[in-house]
Parts: sequence; structure tokens; C-alpha cells
Amino acid sequence: MYKVPFEFGELGYDEASAMAHDCGFFGNTSDPLLETVVDMLDELGRPDASYDVIQIAGTNGKTSTSRYTAAILAGQGKKCALYTSPELVEMRERMEVGGEPVSREAFARGISAAAEAGRRVNARREAAGEDPFRVTEFDLLTCAALVVFAEAEVDVAVLEVGLGGRWDATSATHPVVTCVTGIGLDHCRILGDTLELIAAEKAAVIKPGQRCVLGVGTATPDSMEDVILSRCAEVGVEPVLLRPADPADAPGEMHPGTPRAHSELLHATYMVTKRPERLGAPLELDVTTPRATYPELAALKPVYQAANIACAVCLAEEYLGRALDAEGLFTSVVQCPTPGRFQLMRPEPPLLIDACHNPQSVAAFLSAVRAVSPDRASRPLLLCAVLADKDVKGIVDLLSADFPRVAVTQTSSPRALPATELADLFAAAGCEVVGTYATVGSALSSICGESCVACGSITLAGEVAAAFA
Repeated sequence: MYKVPFEFGELGYDEASAMAHDCGFFGNTSDPLLETVVDMLDELGRPDASYDVIQIAGTNGKTSTSRYTAAILAGQGKKCALYTSPELVEMRERMEVGGEPVSREAFARGISAAAEAGRRVNARREAAGEDPFRVTEFDLLTCAALVVFAEAEVDVAVLEVGLGGRWDATSATHPVVTCVTGIGLDHCRILGDTLELIAAEKAAVIKPGQRCVLGVGTATPDSMEDVILSRCAEVGVEPVLLRPADPADAPGEMHPGTPRAHSELLHATYMVTKRPERLGAPLELDVTTPRATYPELAALKPVYQAANIACAVCLAEEYLGRALDAEGLFTSVVQCPTPGRFQLMRPEPPLLIDACHNPQSVAAFLSAVRAVSPDRASRPLLLCAVLADKDVKGIVDLLSADFPRVAVTQTSSPRALPATELADLFAAAGCEVVGTYATVGSALSSICGESCVACGSITLAGEVAAAFA
């Protein structure tokens, strides 16, 4: 059984949460580096060595794919952990064991151990005349999660990449299976301003000796797919390529173009056999992998989740090295929650939230809206907030074309675009702005009697969810 190899004082939950939210909580003379997490994990006695790791990267779909993967593996008899980001309400939601967020006590203990590891690493660096590492929020949380999972004695942990892949904190681990769900233009100032540059950063998670699944969003354009497949060839990994039987079954997931056959590689496919025509109606799909066909999988989700479910099926198979138990798979898929993804928070009047936060994910979200509410004029009021470092105009142009009325607000995030600026953009796009609110709380109070769809950023989905918690 894993044991933290040094003594440390344990923080309370509120103190641990405050520390985790304080980006750069100690050390401030060097930029964030993957080496920071590597050294902290070594100091912690490599908690991640006590279980298997599955790492999932991608611009969109990676959170849902991670959730479905963890749920499917649990249904196949594995004690599974899940690490996602960001949280909707409480930070401990980022760490799950057995399908539930870890306890406040476990979260605080993990943060306490990780913080002490960071201090010990930096003390040695300073003694050697080296600059201390700046330990970021994500560095601290990742190390904490890996400790929590080790102490829970899990069999396998599914880790969602936070940003990019090459330098992400989760890449300090040694995954046995990796995945890239898809590539979109996001975090361009950090990852690059072309699909090919971003693909190179995300494909860096693929390393020798691993098994790998490439989701539907990696298939087009050819130039982007070439980057990812070149990485696979470079490190000697033969990926499984997931492709929809019909491109219409991957709304918003794929870039324009026709996927190439690649007959020399393993393939998996899926087909949507039933589309939800109203909120709460089922999605049904068949998934065919190199090992088996799984008919009539069902979920109370929009069509865009089909690609994530199918990708998770492939990942679970690749990890287990066998076909899945069909009954366990069906139950896992139908029961898997996806918080913040097309989630109905209030039935009457309906209030729906979605964490779409870039043009690609907004396009997928809108495909689901059109399916359940075909008439634009009768759609609910849109409540929107976005982060200033996103493609704001791209998001606004898509949403304004599908919603006639909008209320704009801004979240508590320091990256939030001011509501007044967002209102001007919606007005310029021809959308009626019915209200501009400085906070999410004031917006919800003002529109409480209306049917509403809230989207545009993960932080907006989280703050709305918190108001209904």
C-alpha cells in the first residue's frame, strides 16, 4: 500500500481549497515546468506508480470521454479514479473515486502532502543555488489527486489533460493508454495559432510502449491528422482510429474534409440509431471496435455525446485488452453523469446549462439545441458569459444566429470579458440584448421566471450550477 514518505501537517478543507486556488502559492522566480511535477511526484514516492494511468487530451470532448471511460471501467469491475478540470462548484469535484467526488478530508490531505512536497523540492533547489519552481494551481492539484488515488488503492486512474499535452502536469505520469479526442483552435496564445501546431502539442502525450485511441476530431483536415499520425509512427505506437459511420453523427466534432481510409490501421466506428427529439429523450448508438460490436447503447444525452461514448468504449477495450461485458457496458453508459454538459438544472421554467466555451464546442451544442427546439423564434432566452482569452467573436456569431434574445453577464473569473463589451458584440451581431448584468447572481435573479439556456464558458455553467446546488 502506498504511503507518503515524509511527515506533513494536514490542512483543513477551506485552507486547502484556498491554497489550491492561489496560483503560484510558493516559489515565483521561474516559469511553470513539467519538471516541477516530476520532482514533486518523486518527492512523494511516485504515488502514480501504484496504479495504471489513462491520459486523455483534446480540445473538446475530453471531459465527457474521461467520465465515460471511468464509468465503463467501473462497470467492468475496476476500482477507478477520475481527474477532470475545472470543477463546477467545489474544487474537490475534480477528483473522483468510484464515481463520487473524494471527501473533503481526502482532498485536504492530498493538498497538504503535495504542498509539503513542493516546499521540500524548492528548499533543495534554493540550497543548491537554483531558482525555486513556481508551483501552479494545476501542478498542486495534479500531485494531490495522484496521492489521493494511491491512498484509495484504485486500480486505474483516468486523467484529463488540463491544457495542451506536452507540458501538462498529467504528462509527468506514465500512462499505459492515451487518447486525443480532437483538435480545435483554443488557447492559441499558448499552444499555437494553427490546428497543426496545436495538434503537435496535444499529440506529444503519445509515447513509446503505449496503446492509443484517436477520436473523431483528429480525422480532418489531412494536414492536422498527419501531425498526429507522424507522432504515432515516431514513437512506434499503432493507434485505433475512431470514425463515425455517418459524419452527421459527429456534429461539431470534425473539421471540413473527408477522412482518409488508412486501411493499414485499426478502426472503430459508431452509428447513431436514435436521436433525441426533446430534452430527456434517449440517444441510442451502435459501436463497433476491432474486438466486438455493442448494439443499442443508450444515454439521455444529445447526439454530440455519441462520439465521446464511442471513444470511451475504445479506450476501455484498449486498457483491458479484451472485449467488454455488454451488460455492464450498457448500464455504465446509461447511468454516467456529465455535469455541465447539456444539463437541465430546473424543469419549470426550463433552465439548461452547457459548458461549451469555444466555437467548435458551441457548434456541437447548437446542433443539440436545434434537435430539441427546431424553431429559432421560440427558443428560450440565452444567458451568456465568455472569457476574454477565447475566440469571443466566433462564439457570439454562432450563438446570435441561433438565439433571438440574450442576457449577458460576466463570471467571477479574472479572465471574464466585461458584460458591457459582450453586450456590444451581441448587438452588433443582430441579437436583441434584453439585459446586461455585472454578476451571474444578479442575472439569475432578474430572469428567474423565464426559460433560459446558459452557456459560453465553463465558469458560467459552474456558477449557475452552484446557484441551484
